Amino acid sequence: MVAVNPLFRGRWTLKRFNATVINDIWPEVFFFSLIATMVACVSELTSHTLGVSNALLTVLGTVLGLVISFRTSTAYERYQDGRKMWTNITIASRNLAQMMWIHVSNDRPAKDNKPATSALKCIIEKKSMINLVQAFSVSVKHQLRGEPGIYYQDLYPLLCFLPRYASTAHTDADMTPLWWASEEAAHPMNHTHDPNPRAASDDPHGPPLKHTASLPDAPGAQSRSTTVGGHAGDDARSEKSWMRSLGRGKRRQSFFDPEKALPDIQPHRPLRPARSPPNPSFYDYLPVFRLFRYCYKIMVGKKKEVQEQPIGGRNILGRKVKPEAIDSNVPFEICLYLSTYTAFLMRRGLVQPAIATGLSNALGMLQDTVTNLDRIRSTPLPFAYQAHLRMSLWLYLLFLPFQLYPLMNWFTIPGTAFASFLLLGFLEIGQEIENPFNYDENDLDLDGFCLSIQRELHEITAHTSPEPDDFVFSMWNQPFAPADRRTAHDLVAGNKDYTYPAPGTEDVGTKGPEPGLASVRRALLKGWRDVDLVTRDL
Repeated sequence: MVAVNPLFRGRWTLKRFNATVINDIWPEVFFFSLIATMVACVSELTSHTLGVSNALLTVLGTVLGLVISFRTSTAYERYQDGRKMWTNITIASRNLAQMMWIHVSNDRPAKDNKPATSALKCIIEKKSMINLVQAFSVSVKHQLRGEPGIYYQDLYPLLCFLPRYASTAHTDADMTPLWWASEEAAHPMNHTHDPNPRAASDDPHGPPLKHTASLPDAPGAQSRSTTVGGHAGDDARSEKSWMRSLGRGKRRQSFFDPEKALPDIQPHRPLRPARSPPNPSFYDYLPVFRLFRYCYKIMVGKKKEVQEQPIGGRNILGRKVKPEAIDSNVPFEICLYLSTYTAFLMRRGLVQPAIATGLSNALGMLQDTVTNLDRIRSTPLPFAYQAHLRMSLWLYLLFLPFQLYPLMNWFTIPGTAFASFLLLGFLEIGQEIENPFNYDENDLDLDGFCLSIQRELHEITAHTSPEPDDFVFSMWNQPFAPADRRTAHDLVAGNKDYTYPAPGTEDVGTKGPEPGLASVRRALLKGWRDVDLVTRDL
């Protein structure tokens, strides 16, 4: 995601250039500029004048500008709604994890003929459920990007412990919906092997297991960075070599691997990468050469390869190829397991009613949010509206040179080019940001959101839930500052009543209140007066 203004901060880079809409609108701008060139040349170099009255120029331009502004504003509203929904996921995940980790007790004595549960089992249980909370945001990310299933390097390690079958038969007829929707004939499920060959007696800090190769190299799989036809090997290698020659963009991958923080589980099939953005190519930064590439492919008889474009890449006109919307039940299944755990806690009386209500509200918030995100992704503006707006703009720009020529002569050419760039740019911006969940430079940083949630959840589980007596009455705490700078340890030492001012520090002729609560009140009043005086900029 490019969020820095290159005009006032930083500098222009190829990545920021690729974040603009120039690659999307240059064919249309070039076409209307040619029309303007034709009008100017014919009118200047021949006896025929192609200029017409410009009476409709102002009226139609104003109306069209308002409609395009409405189109862009609607798309930006969807963009902002998507960001708000991900904020809701962050808040709900954080609250859900806090209530599970802090309010679910680790002390479970024997009850109703059931043996007592050790503290270790309770902690493992809660940590596993919080891992499901982490997996929820990751599964939503993949769903919004049109990536079905759970076999991804950042998702499978968090969900692999969930039950695969509804009974002990372990047949395809008993497979649960979560796993049934993710299976492929090329990689049948096999549960006869140990998913983690490391023995329990091994050193837990030993060398981690090697990561599984990503799925695009496996049979029957398709990478999002290659063409569907699978004939782009030479071009892809040449484009990658060209990108490496730039000296940027690939160096971060050598050390940034957040999947190393996930469990080391050996799956029965290769895993897809956690992120599959399209590889930037030479034609993304110099789009005009894409036309020559198309002509070359036609001449050498590779028309089929040109027609089949990579998902997330660009077509012959430079427009991004959007992934198709898919139905994914992974977030819903995760919510079902979390809801089942909440019901277990309430049934066993392990949480208070208020906490049970908070858990249910957080789960409801997660389900409501993912439904709204799916609405934004799968409900674009009506086709009739988009088609009519684009055709109206094309007709306006087509007749614009004829209306500009009587006023601008040769300047009709740059004037038409600028008008085309301006209007088509705003229209294309609205088209691009109305679905901000893909890998475009202007899309939301879904990977960053998921990693932020992961860090917060691990910070929550690192909290030891100490008793207040363990840290409040220490020598590091001055509860009554600035009025009283004595530490909490000194105040409670000797089990004496609190006295303010401290003995031996009273002003001459000033009598302090009686020791006890009256002294506490005077100290708090003195602290308020000091803070009020010091913090006001007079």
